[in-house]
Formats: sequence, structure tokens, C-alpha cells
Amino acid sequence: MRVLLDECLPKKLKRELVGHTVITVPEQGWASKKNGELLQLADNEFDVFLTVDQNLIAQQNLSNRNIAVVVLVASSNRLQALKPLMLQVQTVLETIQPGEVVCIP
Repeated sequence: MRVLLDECLPKKLKRELVGHTVITVPEQGWASKKNGELLQLADNEFDVFLTVDQNLIAQQNLSNRNIAVVVLVASSNRLQALKPLMLQVQTVLETIQPGEVVCIP
């Protein structure tokens, strides 16, 4: 899977997604883009967008997208708060479909 990490996530989270191509929003040159524009850019280049932005679901119509979204629900966006969720993320990445949104608490 080609995974795009939102810029609010720690870059070191990439190490937790072994077996996938993982790029951060800043590495892609898309830092400071609004969610709608970011998803439009990512739609045909990535399979999954990984974020902690729970508002994204309400703000964007994702059903007509080629990209799936995984929302991490954690106490913070720090690495130590997110690492425990990564096993679930790996499992979700095996079956997630385009336009699908999965929240991982």
C-alpha cells in the first residue's frame, strides 16, 4: 500500500508501517494544504491517508475518492500514544477499500 501520513503525525511513525510505502505530507511537498486540496492531490497517488484529524470525516465527502482514510483516535499525536494503534492499522491496511473511512481507537 502507498500510505500518506498527515503532517500532524510524527515522521517516525513510518517505521511502524513495515511492508508499505509511506510518505509524509511534507516529504511530498504538500505541507500546509487544506484537507480538501490535500485529498484531491493524494487521490490518485496514494491508497491510504493516515491522520488523527477526526473532523475530516464531517468536512469531506470521502465516498467518491480513490483514497481510503484511517483516522487514529488517541490521547495525543505523539509517537508513544500512536504506536499501540499500529497493529490495528496494519490489519486494516490489508482489507481497506477506496473511499472507505476507518477509525482506530
